[in-house]
Amino acid sequence: MLPLSVVIAVCIAAVVHACWNAIAHAITDRWAAIALVAVGGAGCGVILIAVAPLPARASWLPLGISAAIHVAYMMLLILSYRLADFGQAYPLARGTSPLLVAVGATVLVGEHLSPPQVCGVAVVSAGLVSVALLGGKGGRPHLPAIGAAVATGVSIATYTTVDGIGVRLSGSAPGYTGWLMVTEGIGTVVVALAVRRRELWPSVRPVWVRGLTGGALSVLAYGLVLWAQTRGALAPIAALRETSIVVGAIIGALFFHERFGRPRIVATAVVVIGIALLNLG
Repeated sequence: MLPLSVVIAVCIAAVVHACWNAIAHAITDRWAAIALVAVGGAGCGVILIAVAPLPARASWLPLGISAAIHVAYMMLLILSYRLADFGQAYPLARGTSPLLVAVGATVLVGEHLSPPQVCGVAVVSAGLVSVALLGGKGGRPHLPAIGAAVATGVSIATYTTVDGIGVRLSGSAPGYTGWLMVTEGIGTVVVALAVRRRELWPSVRPVWVRGLTGGALSVLAYGLVLWAQTRGALAPIAALRETSIVVGAIIGALFFHERFGRPRIVATAVVVIGIALLNLG
């Protein structure tokens, strides 16, 4: 069973994560959105670096690998949001990762889940994927969008597992978070500038406040998750974190006028059942 403090922290992270993704989705120019989120995150990362201890040397390799995967994740996120509704792309991208994290944690970290927790991870994943597939544009799954979202989910599972290893080796969750955000932010901005060149700045100016706010929220969301990973098993934390999907689907319905409907309500109930199973282990 996860400690109550971990459950609360991850639930807060889930809500904050859905909010910053909604902010990014609301910015029409995806490259501008991702660049601003990266800059906002890097700025907060600099503050964390200034006040937190340097991560232990043993964590530097996973930190660097994770930063590279995060940049790839940002690129896949752009593609996913280009192809699908927020209420479909966001849930499917996040919903495919918990089971993959469970496998990675078992193979690479040696974590073993109790039978109820295994069931909980599976049920949460099924419910989250259902939130994505039951709805969307035209009410039907869009195969290119699904492919991009699943690829995004694989990248999420990969960096989640790598960061679970790295933050435990670091001896400083805030320091690890700060350096991760700075290195990831630099990499993302470099790619955005390479793709958009001089066209990026005019797109950034009208939305810079929203974008930087999204970046600051992203640091809070992932920083809480990294802290939680030093105090609990990776797979249940990943599954609990991805309940942000339910929040994302609600945001999609309320602010982007995307359909929610009875099927997604049922899928949300399945997620709640899965969370209960996670906390029986």
